[in-house]
Amino acid sequence: MKMKDFGFYRGVNLGGWLSQCDYSEERLNGFITKKDIAVIAGWGLDHVRIPVDYNVVQREDGSVREDGFLRIERALKWCREYGLNAVIDLHKTAGFSFDKGEKEAGFFENPAYQARFYGLWEEMARRFGADSGHVAFELLNEVTEQRFISAWNLIAAQCIRRIRALAPQTLILVGSYHNNSAAAVEALDAPADGRVVYNFHCYDPLPFTHQGAHWVDWLDQKARVSFEEAALPADYFDRQFSPALRAAQKHGAMLYCGEYGVIDQAKPEDAVKWFRQIHDTFEKYGISRCAWSYKQMDFGLSDERLDGVREELLKLL
Repeated sequence: MKMKDFGFYRGVNLGGWLSQCDYSEERLNGFITKKDIAVIAGWGLDHVRIPVDYNVVQREDGSVREDGFLRIERALKWCREYGLNAVIDLHKTAGFSFDKGEKEAGFFENPAYQARFYGLWEEMARRFGADSGHVAFELLNEVTEQRFISAWNLIAAQCIRRIRALAPQTLILVGSYHNNSAAAVEALDAPADGRVVYNFHCYDPLPFTHQGAHWVDWLDQKARVSFEEAALPADYFDRQFSPALRAAQKHGAMLYCGEYGVIDQAKPEDAVKWFRQIHDTFEKYGISRCAWSYKQMDFGLSDERLDGVREELLKLL
């Protein structure tokens, strides 16, 4: 089976709402509203991915923040109303973030941080596990360094066992190192069961998709790259995805691309060309995907800059 068979095929991320934000009441209550969910449904997509930082739903002592869970519950209610499914993605956990600026460290070595991680996912499973037809769980966003993979395989396996005790049917997404690189999927252990999904992200080639990104320190901030200058071979994404496809085939696992997109510094017409090429590869292999991101966050698909190409772009998600 594929993620598509469970109602997760074409989606968009709700980045910057319950994650990567200032956590103000204004942001948490108003960045994404019911109207936005209606827009996404109108785009013809079938799901959203909801990045959530641990501190939105969990206090420093590990106890539950009810206001955070209520926001997730409200979002899921809106999704049900408009016929959308949802991936709940833990974008940051105590002791780890893909973003070095968050200054989270120690998760892969510290049993106390790991206990908080397990406890948070058990709480997610208690609250949302009964809705396995509409809600999937993504354990952790973008493990960064290769040195973490052995610990991560063990932590993920333990977390899945705990979730399964409460949510036996829920889809569970697991990504590998180098920020969910497709090339690193083969380093993941075999899925614990048929509803554990291999997850990867794709922003290749970075000099095109992240041109001008201030957070990528090795890029020339002033360089601008057209799609033609990127010069992608016709089989570029076939080759990029091949390790993930091999791993999925070997273990009979489902495959999902949880993030992909083009920064707002690229020309809209060039963004469309990139989306067309990656879309063709997704379709060729039946890979489910979720574009980054719905609104703002330097990649916003609903932003005014894309008004002239959005109709064409939406066909390519």
